[in-house]
Amino acid sequence: MYNLVGKFTYRTVGGHEKNALICSRFFIHYTITMHIAIVGNIGAGKTTLATKLSQHFKWELYLEAVENNPYLKDFYEDMERWAFHLQVFFLNSRFGQVQQIQSKDGHVIQDRTIYEDAFIFAKNLHQSGLMTTRDYENYFALFQSMISMVKAPDLMIYLKADLPKLIGQIEKRNRDYENNISINYLRNLNEHYNSWMSTYDQGKLLVIDVNNMDFVANPEDLGSIIERINSELFGLF
Repeated sequence: MYNLVGKFTYRTVGGHEKNALICSRFFIHYTITMHIAIVGNIGAGKTTLATKLSQHFKWELYLEAVENNPYLKDFYEDMERWAFHLQVFFLNSRFGQVQQIQSKDGHVIQDRTIYEDAFIFAKNLHQSGLMTTRDYENYFALFQSMISMVKAPDLMIYLKADLPKLIGQIEKRNRDYENNISINYLRNLNEHYNSWMSTYDQGKLLVIDVNNMDFVANPEDLGSIIERINSELFGLF
């Protein structure tokens, strides 16, 4: 059991006053709606961390639509042929998630965001010559129509990882459809992520370098991330 040790009022990024109850051992029971999102390259550990944080904080978990994606395997076998189809599927799936998140009460953690679909993956495919300008402009116009109805997360957590870390994680999970991912593709995505994060201004941002972390095997690593999240959200520690 956790003992109640205090209560305070704080202001969110949007300027709204919120109340929270502070409990012992740095565990917080929230009395508000909170949207946390984890972003990062393929293999950075987003799904694993989102799942662990969901369990710790008792937040509802929204995962990326990977297993039921009808285009993913085809895309990795022929990126140019399936790039537009894949990106539209992800965009629609992510928009549906955001609509659910914004229409309900409670605290949620999301694995990857709608912003990454446009600013990272679609942009990279276009610049790499794997998506035509016509398809990219059509896609981006659709994204802009959707984003006008989207509220940014209360906290964006960027898992920053270099190529050796990403490659090691991808090899470890051994998904068949990821066997065709090239190092150059991962490198380009990393460059887009770093560029996007350097200018992100839609809300609070927490950058976590996970190159030397293993929050599955080392509880200390997970604990340090949890403390940093508490600090970013409430400035307690």
